[in-house]
Amino acid sequence: MRYVTYGKTGLEVSRLGLGCMRLPSYEKNGKTVFDEEKSIALIHRAMDLGVNYFDTAPGYCDTLSEIIVGKALKGGRREKIFLSTKNPIENDSGDDYEKRLETSLKKLDTGYIDFYHFWGITLDAFINKINIPDGPFSRAKKLKAQGVIRHISFSFHDAPGNMAEIIRRGEGEISSLLCQYNLLDHSNSKDIDFAYGEGLGVAVMGPVGGGRLGAPTKVIQDLLPGKLHSSAEVALRYVFSNPHIHIALSGMSSIEQLEENAAIADNTAPLTPDEQERILGMMKENERLAGLYCTGCKYCMPCPQGLNIPELFTLMNYHRVYQITEFAKKTYAQIGKVPWMMYKNAAACVECGVCEDKCPQKLPIRKQLKETHKTLVV
Repeated sequence: MRYVTYGKTGLEVSRLGLGCMRLPSYEKNGKTVFDEEKSIALIHRAMDLGVNYFDTAPGYCDTLSEIIVGKALKGGRREKIFLSTKNPIENDSGDDYEKRLETSLKKLDTGYIDFYHFWGITLDAFINKINIPDGPFSRAKKLKAQGVIRHISFSFHDAPGNMAEIIRRGEGEISSLLCQYNLLDHSNSKDIDFAYGEGLGVAVMGPVGGGRLGAPTKVIQDLLPGKLHSSAEVALRYVFSNPHIHIALSGMSSIEQLEENAAIADNTAPLTPDEQERILGMMKENERLAGLYCTGCKYCMPCPQGLNIPELFTLMNYHRVYQITEFAKKTYAQIGKVPWMMYKNAAACVECGVCEDKCPQKLPIRKQLKETHKTLVV
């Protein structure tokens, strides 16, 4: 496993991190059951392979992820790794923030969190709910001074540009961040450059389309024909080619996925400049094809019915252009259930036509929304 100094923290972290959101599971009576034994074995194997950064959150795996991770880290393993979890900022109360932290500490059976994230925040939330007198940010700084939080962090799903502003307003107190970055979405590139320049540790989620490494899509494998064994390889090599990214965080659900990704992180060199140029050229063509469905200009917004039309069409393009259909369907099913997807799915369209009146491309949005729901609903 390769390691890198995680920004101004000075800590040596593995380039591959284990995201504990997709731990091993099986279906029973129509419900998903998370397999504690296999999950613990997966975490132990990751440690054996040199992974030392583990990321979880209160809501992962039907709220069981933190408990499973805590059990996996018993027997002297806790001190050998860096543990990341998150605080869903439900209000502006510092007291409530601390209570949620205490709940995570209890579930994880640990006395401290290495990297404690404000979960999925926006710039507006940071200004009006977090960085206020006696609010979550001031409480986080107090808890850091006590050693309960080792490093203050945040995860980000807001508009490009806002991430850098959150860092500025953090006045040097924020040590690291987690954001989206992959072959399909490099909208956070400039913010990542800024964060790195400010000395923050940078971890990215979703090296292939939002968290699904290893999707066997021919479109992605064809980016470097004859040189790649899997989509995971091109995804990780693409991320590792960015010198301002420290950790590629992958939500792996099997030991086979883990071992493949660990081998890539350990042995595979970053993409050469020629390979990067080839990939960017082909991705621009794919983006052009995606633009035939929606350019993402957002002139259609806001939707009176609460749809996020550009995001819905992004998911459709994961299926239509990049052939990452399983991921697109799983993500579509999360709409309205996770903090950064609190909007309605395409079935909520009442065909009012307001969006089409504002669309500069004159796209048949109502028709495309119907197609999106029909294709992606599970």
